[in-house]
Formats: sequence, C-alpha cells, structure tokens
Amino acid sequence: MNYVSTRQGTAGITASQAIIHGIAPDGGLYVPTEIPSVSLDFIRELCGLDYRSRAVRILGLYLEEFSQAELEQIAAASYGDNFDCPSIAPLHVLDDKTGVLELWHGPTCAFKDMALQIMPRLLTASLGKNGEKRTVSILVATSGDTGKAALEGFRDVPGTRIMVFYPKDGVSQVQKLQMATQEGGNVNVVAVEGNFDDAQTGVKKIFADKGFAEKLNERGYFLSSANSINWGRLVPQIVYYFSAYCDFVNEGKLALGDKLDFCVPTGNFGNILAGWFAKRMGLPVGRFICASNDNNVLTDFIRTGVYDKNRPFYQTGSPSMDILVSSNLERLLYCLTGDAAAVSGFMAQLSDAGRYDVGQDIRAAVQTEFYGGWCKNADSLKEIGKRWSEQGYLMDTHTAVASRVLADYRAETGSDAPCVIVSTASPYKFGGSVLEALGVRTEETGPALMELLAAETGIPAPAPLACLADKPVRFEKWVEVGDMEQAVAEFLA
Repeated sequence: MNYVSTRQGTAGITASQAIIHGIAPDGGLYVPTEIPSVSLDFIRELCGLDYRSRAVRILGLYLEEFSQAELEQIAAASYGDNFDCPSIAPLHVLDDKTGVLELWHGPTCAFKDMALQIMPRLLTASLGKNGEKRTVSILVATSGDTGKAALEGFRDVPGTRIMVFYPKDGVSQVQKLQMATQEGGNVNVVAVEGNFDDAQTGVKKIFADKGFAEKLNERGYFLSSANSINWGRLVPQIVYYFSAYCDFVNEGKLALGDKLDFCVPTGNFGNILAGWFAKRMGLPVGRFICASNDNNVLTDFIRTGVYDKNRPFYQTGSPSMDILVSSNLERLLYCLTGDAAAVSGFMAQLSDAGRYDVGQDIRAAVQTEFYGGWCKNADSLKEIGKRWSEQGYLMDTHTAVASRVLADYRAETGSDAPCVIVSTASPYKFGGSVLEALGVRTEETGPALMELLAAETGIPAPAPLACLADKPVRFEKWVEVGDMEQAVAEFLA
C-alpha cells in the first residue's frame, strides 16, 4: 500500500516514508491510496482479543512493511504498564444506548497517548527501514494535550529530538505544568504569544522553508511532525473505534453487524477522521456526531459546506478544541473527491482568504456521514454537573461538550441509535472548570485544584498528575510567532 499527498495525488511513497516525513513537500497530508476492507468475521475475531492484539490486526492492514512480530513487539511496549487500566481503552456504559470510551488512562491522561505511545516506536523502526542516519527533529504545535503526550512518547528516544510550541495563555494550568516539567535530554518546550492556530501556522511555515531544511540537513537533522498531520499519529487512532464497537457488542448492548454512532469532541478533526476511516473499512457505524465548543467552525462547515475561519476566537474551558483551522479536514476532502487539484485549491483559498466553499455535492457527501453540533462553555459545565448528579460519572470539559451535543442531536433528530461518546481527557486536567461545574468556588490553582476535586468527589487523581507539584519547572521561555524558526535553530544548534 502506497501513500500520496492530498495536494498532488501521485508519486506514492511507502508507509514508513510517510511516517518519517510527516507532511508532504507540497504541504499536503499523506493518505493511503486505498482503504482496506474488513468483514464481520474479522470484527467477530477482534471481539475475542485484547487491545494490543486488536491493534496489531488493524495496523497490519495499513503498515505492510512491518511484520506481525514487529507490530506485536511495538504494541506490547506501547500499551502496557504505562496505562493504569488493563483494558487500555475501557468502555464505560452509562445506559442501554450510551457508552463512554475512556481514552485517558495513559501516562499523560489524554487520548493523545493512544497514538503517541506507539508512534515513536513506529518512527524509529521506519528510520531503520529507510537507512536514515540523520537525527529526526519533531516539531509540534499543541492546543494542550498533544504536546505533553508527544514529549513523553519521544523522551530520550535515540535519534530524535522534539520541540513543542503551545499558546502562551491558551492551555489549562495543569497542561502547562505537564509540559514545563517534562523530563528528558532531547526535549524543549516554548510558549507562543498567540493562539493555537498561530502556533500551528508557524510550525507549518517552518516545514515549508526549504532553505531552513537545507541548513538543518548540513547539521545532520531533518524535520518531522507528531501532530495528527502525520499518518503515523492518525493510524493508531483507528484501532480504538474498532475496540469500542467490540466492547459494546461484548457488553450485550449491540448485536454484531448493527450500527453504532460515535460522538467526538473535535478540534483538529484527526480523532473523528480516524473513526471515519474505520467506517470506510467496514466497521458498522451509523453517523459521526462532530461536537464543537464556541469555536464552531466545523459545525458551520458541516451544515453549510463553507469553511470560514474569519470569526472571533474564543478561549474556553475545553482548550484542546479552541481551534479555527482543522488540518485533518483536508484528508476527508481528498478521500471524498479523489481530486488533489480541488483540495489544493481549497487550501490555497483558506490561506489567502480564510475561507472556501466545497459546493453542494461535497457538502451532501459530508452530511451523509457527519452531524455538526456545538454548545457554549456554560452549557458544557452544566453537562458535567448533570452527569455527576444523575449518574455519578465525572467527565472533563471536552467530553462534556460531546455529551451535551449528543443530547441535542437526539432531541433534534429523534434518534435512539446507540452511541459511544469519545472521552478525551481526565477531568483532573481541567480541575478548575470541573469544580466550577460541581458548584465549588475556589481561589486555588494548579495541583491544589486536583486535591480539592479528589476531596469533593472521592475519586483520586491519576498518578501522573498527582505528582506534578513535586516536579521542578524546566521550561519557561516564550516567543513571538515570527521568532519560532529562530527558536528551533537555537535548539538544534
């Protein structure tokens, strides 16, 4: 199976090469030339396997250069004692029609661990397969969770260095502390004066600077990405959609072959896109409910076919979704149209004018599989309180957005289809907002909020977060967006 750029559509490369380079030379994203298909018998077999074995089966369909033995070794190392739950991605059943897929039991307590514990191992194996001797320098723009998960995944991995940029005032206190205290000799963290879109645009400009790439090459470095623009980040996420479906069947809440909806809190569109790939492979999925916060650019796109980032930017209690440029949407547009020239045109319009219109046919194709909804920050906090008081279930701010949008979707459409809410982070990463949702007012900040939340709910904070107060702060630097490239040059000097 080869991979092509969404903006060129030809000159395919291997999976390992796509993982190594992250982003195509023309600025496009790599997609497989074909999507493998699976049968219900295949899914039935997955139902009897643990998460690691499910991962090996799914990844093997996309990563043909990797032997089963290699993938088994990688999966075993990625999904083990570093997760605090033996099932890795447990499904919590709320009622007969609703489950919550908890993807935050890894070392950084966010769903990004599901991919970023395995991606560094895929990357180092890919380097070996291609005889690459240079050091790969990973550049990451994060809206909160990706940064820490990437830092932890690549910490002291031989042959790699990693630098993370995050919006200076756009992450939670716990997210910031997680990154600022990161251990490892090959890591660096810098705040950016601006929002996530500014940081993401800055990173993309660095990737596009061929002169800078030549200078780095002379020093023995090349750049790659750990954001979901890298196929090596996206493909492991396909696994947990299959896993959730299997667990729903195993719970007796669904007959094999019946359709299951997924409601996903969405910012950069990577998480929900992984589910779409699972559906195209043959997973029986009804509809994807794309849940946004006040930054509802995706909701408007799904409903109108017009993507327009020219709008106010809001900082909310769900900061990982505070995004106005959803990079992975480009992959969906290419897969729906197969037209690289059209996709390239859309992206040029987005860069030049901040908007594009995909037209009636593409809009209709999107609406067939996606529903777009959003809720205000205040309503997501009400949802946290509601779920806690009525069901004793504690959720974070991002999961609450999805939970509220699912309720709105069911009310609007009359749907009674079973649905899985994709839960993306531990509530302890956003303790201040969660406490507010529970009616607790406090002046405490940072780690003290976690202690207060544990006392209020009787649920202990996850160990990786509880220990943050004792860790020394290593990274406090911040730069203007225009100085990001210079910061990279200094790190790799």
